[in-house]
Amino acid sequence: MADLLELGSVCFIIYLLYKLVFGLVLPVSKAASQVKSKMNEFNQMHQQQARQQQAAPPPAPKPTPKKPSKEDDYIDFEEVK
Repeated sequence: MADLLELGSVCFIIYLLYKLVFGLVLPVSKAASQVKSKMNEFNQMHQQQARQQQAAPPPAPKPTPKKPSKEDDYIDFEEVK
């Protein structure tokens, strides 16, 4: 009887370890590896964009538009009687 109880408890412990490994450890490690690969992909894109910006000539500065003076804003006014 004691051997049967011991065998049952060992099987239960093995089952719990199985559930722990396949229910928690493997999904967490898979998610961590996916996050790591996405971060590497993002870093590579960022570095590629930085290289492209360094290789491209800087854009020409835009000419500043001439601001009209206050004299240009004056409109002749005729008094209405």
